[in-house]
Amino acid sequence: MFSTDINLPPEAIADLLRFYAEAGVDEALCEEPVDRFAEPASAKRSSQASTGESKTSPPLARATPPPPLVQPVSVPDEAQAARARELAQNATTLEELRDVVANFDGCNLKLTAKQMVFSDGNPQADLMLVGDVPGADEDRAGLPFVGRTGRLLDRMLSAIGVVRETGAYIANVVPWRPPGARSPTPLEIEICRPFIERQIELANPKVLITFGGPAAKVLLDVSESVLRARGIWKRHHTASGVEIPAMPTLHPDYLLRNPAHKKLVWRDLLEAAARLEELRG
Repeated sequence: MFSTDINLPPEAIADLLRFYAEAGVDEALCEEPVDRFAEPASAKRSSQASTGESKTSPPLARATPPPPLVQPVSVPDEAQAARARELAQNATTLEELRDVVANFDGCNLKLTAKQMVFSDGNPQADLMLVGDVPGADEDRAGLPFVGRTGRLLDRMLSAIGVVRETGAYIANVVPWRPPGARSPTPLEIEICRPFIERQIELANPKVLITFGGPAAKVLLDVSESVLRARGIWKRHHTASGVEIPAMPTLHPDYLLRNPAHKKLVWRDLLEAAARLEELRG
């Protein structure tokens, strides 16, 4: 220990400090000595409390939390689904339906999504494709099936001679992306269901293809997994009584993670293309 009474020239002090820095010393000594081996005060208080030696002290006052930056979002109820059905049924064109969905405030997903994802492609096309929910790329673009998933879908359609922009009409069951890429709740799906059902009814395609399990469950009443349901023709029933042949198949996003199953979707698309030719006569 160096005595504080020793007077050193500035050069010696600089050399000493440099030595300490190179040795890894990064903390100055206190004016008063500190017993590093003494029991910490917190441990001492804990020990006293366990032996009943501590004195009762008043509880610490809790700090008042700051007000939230965003007000809590209310949870929608079943009444919103009934309201959505009424609004959707009153829309007589796809343009009116788009406006209805854009102005609808009964689903909390709208409050967290960047923008609505309504449709893409040709509304007069004989083929309609429906996915489940928008992803991050779709949320930014405001269009269904973009990014890597969209590029794969474009190649899949091209393989059966369908051009996305003119030969297919594309939508999602839910028009807003759930936050954090979570699955939509059953109530959120029920609120959005009237919009996609009316969208299909107004588009009136000859053939419908659903991508993924949620879309097949909502639109085709499929209870089993999409791996078991795919490749088997179903029927989508509109509110006006029209039956549209529908083919459930795997989602392109699933195929990006499981490319070995692309052959299954290829068979489903060939079935859909053949049915289209048959219906066109």
